[in-house]
Order: sequence, then C-alpha cells, then structure tokens
Amino acid sequence: MVNTDYFLKFVPSFLKLNPVIQLHDKHFEPFISSDEIDFAIQNMAKQMDDDFFDEIPVFIGVLNGSFKVISDLMKYYRGMCEVSFVKLASYEGTQSTNQVKQLIGLNEDLEGKTVVIVEDIVDTGNTVEELKAIFKEKKVKHLKIATLFFKPEAYKKDIKLDYVGIRIPDRFIVGFGLDYDGLGRNLPDVYQLAKENINTQMINIVLFGKPGAGKGTQADFLKEKYNLVHLSTGDIFRYNIKNDTDLGRLAKTYMDKGDLVPDAVTIQMLQSEVDKNPQAKGFLFDGFPRTIAQAEALDAFLSSKGQEVTATVALEADDEILVQRLLERGKTSGRPDDQDEEKIRNRYEEYNQKTAPLMDYYKKQNKFKPVDGIGQIAEVTERLSVVIDGLL
Repeated sequence: MVNTDYFLKFVPSFLKLNPVIQLHDKHFEPFISSDEIDFAIQNMAKQMDDDFFDEIPVFIGVLNGSFKVISDLMKYYRGMCEVSFVKLASYEGTQSTNQVKQLIGLNEDLEGKTVVIVEDIVDTGNTVEELKAIFKEKKVKHLKIATLFFKPEAYKKDIKLDYVGIRIPDRFIVGFGLDYDGLGRNLPDVYQLAKENINTQMINIVLFGKPGAGKGTQADFLKEKYNLVHLSTGDIFRYNIKNDTDLGRLAKTYMDKGDLVPDAVTIQMLQSEVDKNPQAKGFLFDGFPRTIAQAEALDAFLSSKGQEVTATVALEADDEILVQRLLERGKTSGRPDDQDEEKIRNRYEEYNQKTAPLMDYYKKQNKFKPVDGIGQIAEVTERLSVVIDGLL
C-alpha cells in the first residue's frame, strides 16, 4: 500500500477563496481550497479500496472535526463498510489534560474486525497514541490511522499514519471541520491564521533561461554567492524517481505514458524540498514555474510559509545565437537534442510561447529582471550580481 498525499491544481481553485475572513478576534487567509481537499479525499478512498477489497472495514470518525471528512470519504469509498463516530474525553474534570482516557459513543463489538480511525488533523500525535492504546484493548484484527491533514513538523510520535490526505506546515487552520473557538467548522475551504508580515529577509529567485543560455552555470554561481538552496525541477524529479519515492512512482506513471507530470505532483515535490530546508536563507527555483498556473501555485505555496518570490531573473539571448551554441555543444556533449536544429528550434518556440505570459505575470508585480545572457561567463555573472545586489 502506497501512502501518498497530493494537491490538485494547487492554485487556480485556491485563488477563488475569499481573501480574508474573521472569526472572533482573529483574521484568517486562504490556504487550501475545497477542490484540493476533495482530490485528497478521493485518493485516500482509492487507497482504501485497494487495501480492503476482500473485507468489510469499520470506519470510526473522531468528533467533532472528522464529520466532514467521513462524509466525503464515504462518497468515494466503493466497498462495503461500517461507519461509526466517537468522541474523546478525559477523566480529569472540565480542564483539558491533553491525555485521552475514554471514548464516548463506542458501542460496537470490534473484536476481529479491521478498524480505520479517521481524524481531521494530526499534529503532535498525542491523540493517535492514546487511540492506538485504547483500540488495542478491543482486540481488533487490524488498526489503521487516516487523517486528512498532517503536520509533519509537529509530529512527535513513532507511529505510522496509514493514510494521509495533505501534508501542511505547522500552521493553525480552520475550515472543513476544524474550528477556532467553535467557529469555522462549516467552511468548505481551509484558512490559515493570517501572518502580519511577509519574511522579506529571504531571497527567493526564479531563474529563467532558454536552453543554451548558461542557466545551469549561473545557477551554481547564484546559490554559492547568496547562500541559496538550488531547487532544479529536473534534479528533483530524478531524485524522486531514482529513490522510488511515492511521488517519484506517481510521476513515473505519467512519464512512462509520455504524458506531462501534473502541476500537483511537481508542487508537492517542491514543497517537500522546501520543508527539508527550514533554515535556508532563500531558494533558487530553476525550471519552475513554466506556466501561469504554476506561477500562481508557487506564490500561494510561498505565501503559506510567510514568504514570497523576490524576483524573476531571465537570461536573455537571441535564438539564432543560441541555436549555433547548442549545435556546437552537441558535437561534444553527445546529447541528441543538441544535434538536431529542428528540435532545438521547436524547444525555443515552446519556451517563447509558455514563458512570454510568465514575463507579463511577473512584470505586473514589478519582479521581472532581464539580464543580457550573451558574453563571457564572468561578464554575465557580473550583470547578475548587479541585479541581485539591488534586491538586498
């Protein structure tokens, strides 16, 4: 069984959310749309279909938060099943002790049955730990843990989560069953506590460049001089596929069929890499975004972490010069795509068609910085330095 979490079309639907909402004394901003939630639940249900094809599991939702998760999960789960709900309580008066001691509402005989505990969110894992202890006494056949939202940064337990819908940063969120002092559970989308300030100390650069423009060489310079984490889409794909990660296997299913890997998978890979570097001074995004939808996705993802794209730097060069440069490179590199002029020109045509709208997108934000990419490596490096230093 593969435990994989996904995002669907991370941003176009995301942008349809109301900009800011107020619950009691606090403001919340958009985080995850109902479309993304629905897609994640569909994938959880599909995994469960595969796992329980020859048995009848008992799905037990943990109230109050899981009522919407269970409801939607049952829309997509195709097998026979039982459904029940429980509520958690403690033995110690009216104050929360963070120690779960008792389940209210569990009347079924679960001995010998497969039980799937369905949570809306898992953060520290304290509740998961107590639930496993409680259900162990019920002599269930198998106990599985499913959660729509998971905060890996906050998770403190060495307990496997069998089904994860969406991994999120350690943020306070409301909506889709989650509340703030009783409000917000009925919201179809999810919102996060609004951040007062964007972290302007981080430098996040999007690097554009046609094939042959020297983007790889200059990326090495930028990451070293400005202490940035270089996130190359190609490198990230190769890493995930080589190491047979869940996302790598998912991407490979598309690539093997000759299809483009969906934005949702690429965004998830990038998110994973960003989350691996919490102390980074900034990031250099190389090979992403390539479309407006991807640019919007990147903006939304960075915003969820209190960051933003600082600037996009484009190495500009005349196509005719680059064609000849690649043909020369092809004589020694052995790369077939550098030896066929027609293929090279097709790559440039595709680049121009896809990148032109992106340039307009970033120009509207006053973040587009063109740099002359023709000349000696040191000359181009100096031009880049002037642009980046002007952002600091």
